Amino acid sequence: MTLVLRTTDHHVELIPVPPATPAESDPLPQLRYETQPPSGSGATRCLSHPPELSLRGIPVMCSACRARRDWLLINHGRNVWVRCRCGNQWLEPEVSRADFDAMIAIPDGTTYPSVERGLVALGFDGAFVGTYLD
Repeated sequence: MTLVLRTTDHHVELIPVPPATPAESDPLPQLRYETQPPSGSGATRCLSHPPELSLRGIPVMCSACRARRDWLLINHGRNVWVRCRCGNQWLEPEVSRADFDAMIAIPDGTTYPSVERGLVALGFDGAFVGTYLD
Protein backbone atom coordinates (compact mmCIF):
# COMPACT_ATOMS: atom_id res chain seq x y z
CA MET A 1 0.00 0.00 0.00
CA THR A 2 1.34 3.41 -0.94
CA LEU A 3 0.28 6.32 1.22
CA VAL A 4 0.21 10.03 0.54
CA LEU A 5 -0.01 12.10 3.72
CA ARG A 6 -1.13 15.70 3.65
CA THR A 7 -2.12 18.34 6.17
CA THR A 8 -5.49 18.05 7.86
CA ASP A 9 -6.87 20.59 5.43
CA HIS A 10 -7.02 17.69 2.96
CA HIS A 11 -8.04 14.07 3.34
CA VAL A 12 -5.39 11.33 3.37
CA GLU A 13 -5.35 9.64 -0.01
CA LEU A 14 -4.68 5.93 -0.18
CA ILE A 15 -3.60 4.44 -3.47
CA PRO A 16 -4.11 0.67 -3.30
CA VAL A 17 -1.22 -1.42 -4.48
CA PRO A 18 -1.51 -5.21 -4.49
CA PRO A 19 0.90 -6.70 -1.94
CA ALA A 20 3.89 -8.52 -3.31
CA THR A 21 4.05 -12.11 -2.15
CA PRO A 22 6.75 -14.72 -2.50
CA ALA A 23 6.36 -17.00 -5.48
CA GLU A 24 6.66 -20.19 -3.41
CA SER A 25 3.53 -21.88 -2.15
CA ASP A 26 5.36 -23.20 0.95
CA PRO A 27 3.68 -21.69 4.04
CA LEU A 28 6.95 -21.18 6.00
CA PRO A 29 8.50 -18.63 3.56
CA GLN A 30 5.07 -16.97 3.31
CA LEU A 31 4.92 -16.64 7.12
CA ARG A 32 8.46 -15.22 7.23
CA TYR A 33 7.50 -12.70 4.56
CA GLU A 34 4.30 -11.64 6.34
CA THR A 35 6.01 -11.15 9.71
CA GLN A 36 8.86 -8.97 8.43
CA PRO A 37 8.62 -5.33 9.49
CA PRO A 38 7.78 -2.93 6.68
CA SER A 39 10.80 -1.32 5.12
CA GLY A 40 11.84 0.43 1.97
CA SER A 41 10.56 3.53 0.26
CA GLY A 42 6.89 2.55 0.64
CA ALA A 43 7.00 2.02 4.41
CA THR A 44 5.33 4.46 6.78
CA ARG A 45 6.89 4.67 10.24
CA CYS A 46 5.55 6.44 13.32
CA LEU A 47 7.30 7.66 16.43
CA SER A 48 5.64 8.90 19.59
CA HIS A 49 7.28 12.08 20.92
CA PRO A 50 5.71 12.97 24.32
CA PRO A 51 7.98 15.92 25.29
CA GLU A 52 7.93 19.36 23.69
CA LEU A 53 9.48 19.55 20.24
CA SER A 54 11.64 22.54 19.39
CA LEU A 55 12.66 23.37 15.84
CA ARG A 56 15.44 25.93 15.53
CA GLY A 57 14.78 26.85 19.17
CA ILE A 58 11.08 27.56 18.61
CA PRO A 59 8.63 25.22 20.39
CA VAL A 60 6.16 23.48 18.10
CA MET A 61 2.51 24.30 18.80
CA CYS A 62 -0.60 22.83 17.19
CA SER A 63 -2.43 25.46 15.16
CA ALA A 64 -5.80 23.77 15.83
CA CYS A 65 -5.79 23.14 19.61
CA ARG A 66 -2.63 24.96 20.80
CA ALA A 67 -1.04 21.77 22.24
CA ARG A 68 2.69 22.04 22.93
CA ARG A 69 3.68 18.41 23.46
CA ASP A 70 2.68 14.77 22.94
CA TRP A 71 3.28 14.45 19.18
CA LEU A 72 3.29 11.62 16.70
CA LEU A 73 6.00 11.94 14.05
CA ILE A 74 5.14 10.14 10.81
CA ASN A 75 7.85 9.29 8.29
CA HIS A 76 7.06 8.26 4.73
CA GLY A 77 9.86 8.42 2.19
CA ARG A 78 11.93 11.48 2.93
CA ASN A 79 9.04 13.46 4.43
CA VAL A 80 8.11 13.78 8.11
CA TRP A 81 4.72 14.92 9.36
CA VAL A 82 3.85 16.03 12.89
CA ARG A 83 0.45 14.92 14.18
CA CYS A 84 -1.36 16.18 17.27
CA ARG A 85 -3.78 14.23 19.46
CA CYS A 86 -6.58 16.42 18.10
CA GLY A 87 -6.02 14.92 14.64
CA ASN A 88 -4.34 17.99 13.12
CA GLN A 89 -1.21 17.14 11.12
CA TRP A 90 1.21 19.02 8.93
CA LEU A 91 4.28 18.36 6.84
CA GLU A 92 7.31 19.56 8.79
CA PRO A 93 10.19 20.40 6.44
CA GLU A 94 12.46 21.18 9.43
CA VAL A 95 12.51 17.48 10.41
CA SER A 96 14.39 15.35 7.90
CA ARG A 97 14.37 11.57 7.57
CA ALA A 98 17.85 11.56 9.12
CA ASP A 99 16.48 13.46 12.13
CA PHE A 100 13.63 10.94 12.38
CA ASP A 101 16.05 8.00 12.17
CA ALA A 102 18.18 9.55 14.94
CA MET A 103 15.12 9.82 17.22
CA ILE A 104 13.90 6.28 16.64
CA ALA A 105 16.55 4.48 18.69
CA ILE A 106 14.65 1.25 19.34
CA PRO A 107 11.50 0.80 17.28
CA ASP A 108 8.83 -1.26 19.04
CA GLY A 109 8.07 -3.16 15.85
CA THR A 110 4.28 -2.89 16.09
CA THR A 111 2.77 -3.12 12.62
CA TYR A 112 -0.77 -1.98 11.80
CA PRO A 113 -2.74 -3.01 8.70
CA SER A 114 -3.29 0.63 7.71
CA VAL A 115 -2.21 4.09 8.77
CA GLU A 116 -5.76 4.89 9.93
CA ARG A 117 -5.81 1.84 12.24
CA GLY A 118 -2.42 2.82 13.62
CA LEU A 119 -3.61 6.36 14.35
CA VAL A 120 -6.62 4.99 16.24
CA ALA A 121 -4.53 2.47 18.18
CA LEU A 122 -1.98 5.13 19.16
CA GLY A 123 -4.66 7.67 20.12
CA PHE A 124 -3.91 10.24 17.42
CA ASP A 125 -7.26 10.04 15.63
CA GLY A 126 -8.78 13.02 17.41
CA ALA A 127 -10.42 11.04 20.22
CA PHE A 128 -8.04 12.53 22.80
CA VAL A 129 -8.29 16.16 21.73
CA GLY A 130 -7.14 18.41 24.58
CA THR A 131 -5.49 15.53 26.46
CA TYR A 132 -1.82 14.80 27.10
CA LEU A 133 -1.04 11.10 27.50
CA ASP A 134 2.29 10.55 29.25
